[in-house]
Amino acid sequence: MREMFRDFVGKRRNYPFKGQNDACNVSYKRFKTWIHFHRSSTEAPAVSTPLTTGRQQRQRCFELDTVCQRLELDSPPTHHEAARRGLQGALQETTLEGRLSVIPLNTSHTICARGRPATQNVPQQGWMWRAAVEEPVSTQQTGADVRRCSLQPFTVLDKAPDGRQGTPVMKLAAPSLLNDYYTNVLDCSCNGVVALALGCSVYLWNSETRVLVGNLEQSLPTGHHQSVSSLCWSRDGRALCIGTRRGDVQLWDVETKQIMRRMTSHLSVVRALSWKQQLLSSGSVLGHIHHLDPRAPVPLVGAALQDEGICSLQWSPGDDWLASGSADGLLHIWDGDIAGLTRTKQPVTTMKQPSAVKAMGWCPWREKIIATGGGWKDGKLRIWDTQSGTCVNSANTNSQICSLQWAEKKKCLVTGHGLPHHQVTCWSWGFTSLNPVYRLTGHSHRVLHLASNPNSTQIFSAAADQCFHIWDLQSSLNTDGDCC
Repeated sequence: MREMFRDFVGKRRNYPFKGQNDACNVSYKRFKTWIHFHRSSTEAPAVSTPLTTGRQQRQRCFELDTVCQRLELDSPPTHHEAARRGLQGALQETTLEGRLSVIPLNTSHTICARGRPATQNVPQQGWMWRAAVEEPVSTQQTGADVRRCSLQPFTVLDKAPDGRQGTPVMKLAAPSLLNDYYTNVLDCSCNGVVALALGCSVYLWNSETRVLVGNLEQSLPTGHHQSVSSLCWSRDGRALCIGTRRGDVQLWDVETKQIMRRMTSHLSVVRALSWKQQLLSSGSVLGHIHHLDPRAPVPLVGAALQDEGICSLQWSPGDDWLASGSADGLLHIWDGDIAGLTRTKQPVTTMKQPSAVKAMGWCPWREKIIATGGGWKDGKLRIWDTQSGTCVNSANTNSQICSLQWAEKKKCLVTGHGLPHHQVTCWSWGFTSLNPVYRLTGHSHRVLHLASNPNSTQIFSAAADQCFHIWDLQSSLNTDGDCC
């Protein structure tokens, strides 16, 4: 090191910096900079690097800049950010022109950033199924063992005694749950199986038997895992779709425990997923909506584009309309005609609220009615008539609404909140009124995700406190009367 420093000083005598003639004033910081430049100019690029140095740096910038992946608040982006996202969308998501990468079940190839098979030594982005194994409980566990067991996913942390109202029936552990307002990582199938993404894995838990079935995890080396940003069950409960932060859409057959397909549809975060019979729609952080038919050799059958990043996406119960919520507070309603790859398709109706439209849901029993929840700058629960594009009911909750779920069999609406109380609220809704029926408390941080079991007797919530709660909706409603 001393010889290198003397060499650096000698070079500086021959080529002094501007305005400096005394070699003794050379700073150690400049010396480290010179070492870094000397090494980078003499060492050749790694053999496994598929791109040149300049292009590799540009691609890495895009990957790290996939726009607000870990936002703590739900504030809309600035105009500068919106312009930058639009530019990224034009550069990255070129699949609207028909270039879509698809990996069949038996493939051994990987996909590079532009959708072409990679020929270098890149890890395969596969998933594997791991069945749940019950660990024997020892009566001589140490404190560290108890803490380790308590952090296992869906480990029971607390049970409420019979008759306690307003508290969860059961509290379970949900470690590694991302505190990200814009993710959608909780869903319950028509068979009562709960899917919950915890970091880079998806856990399946049977809500009827209350037993952990197993989990899907990525068979990749440490450091190559990609966290799950969205998931959605098919309507028959046989397939689970998973969206990742790198734009992959994974389709998993839960009966055979096999991956059916991996589609590199987006080149940015897949924030939301929704099924229309056998078709799957996905929305990205750059505002792209892709309609996919997993049965087709080329699954991309339709697409649309909105200027704002998508944070919610849902087909209506009759599959006639598609609603997409944006980070800029816009609620777009699209018609059911999804055929064609076009950038000119426009929504039928657009409605606006002051904050991001992340909490959103169609009313199961009233056609063309949809509910949205406002973020921390707004805090209002709104009921919209999508045919007229008007708000028919609203209620001020004075808190951030992070999640929203209709309980069809109970004819009520459930919302999950952030500050200040981190509670779950049940609402009764008639066409002329919107009133809170019951407030459920127990979470210590914002309630990011909600789901309900098939008969709407229980509500499941996952919060930033890394806890999963089960709420008995039946007993709560019986306290104050049924929601009709």
